[in-house]
Amino acid sequence: MSTMTLAHALAQAQACGLHRLDAQLLLLHACGRGPQGRAWLIAHDTDAMPPPQRALWDSVLARRLRGEPLAYITGRKAFYGLDLCIDARVLDPRADTETLVDWALQALPPAPQRVLDLGTGSGAVALALQHERSLWAVHAVDYSADALAVAQANAQRLKLPVRFSQGDWLQGAQGRFHAIVSNPPYVAEGDPHLDALRNEPGMALSSGSDGLDAIRTIIAGAPSHLHPGGWLLLEHGFEQAQAVCALLTQSGFYEVQTRRDLAGLERCSGGRFSPA
Repeated sequence: MSTMTLAHALAQAQACGLHRLDAQLLLLHACGRGPQGRAWLIAHDTDAMPPPQRALWDSVLARRLRGEPLAYITGRKAFYGLDLCIDARVLDPRADTETLVDWALQALPPAPQRVLDLGTGSGAVALALQHERSLWAVHAVDYSADALAVAQANAQRLKLPVRFSQGDWLQGAQGRFHAIVSNPPYVAEGDPHLDALRNEPGMALSSGSDGLDAIRTIIAGAPSHLHPGGWLLLEHGFEQAQAVCALLTQSGFYEVQTRRDLAGLERCSGGRFSPA
């Protein structure tokens, strides 16, 4: 095994097509350092990698080039200012989902509220809301026991009192809430984009022939779990806003609207429910 400096390792990763930040985070992981060490990489770019470190680098680089998410390799992902532990039992949280968190924080007052996160996965959304609003009672549901184990471990490590339960969407919910939020699966079955996501849990990605089965289920069940005027906020694909808004309107929701993510794409739709 030839000698390789940190600068050469970084150049190697970028030559293989990785973005510079992605390559830096991967290299820091191979060096046993956290994501805050990018300045250290610059200061030590001429350092040679010891053989064990080089072997680990070769391994993690190969995994990344095969499409495995960086979060699964490093075991960590930043989301809304929180450091989450992530593995292949849960979806890799995307920055786009912070749009859902922003909307919930804007829609409800900081006073005590009951909020429900459906399909919590790693707990990213629920934990971000609880971290930002200590007076809220945040509940989170997931069908997967494996996902709940990841979410509960994150909550314990971050010392955030989110209440978790296992269930099939709203079957796992008790009582009424001021808001229900969800980042459900919304990719159509057979969509060619799924191949690039093959390392992530399929049940968290696709939902029916048009990708809207889970969203239909949530919209149909939400009214019986919302206080009058309560919000239902849903993440969806960037081409699904019109369909989701139509489903919300047909189910009696008002103030139906859509929010865009940082890239300007229609990412979340929601509305408020009023009993007839």
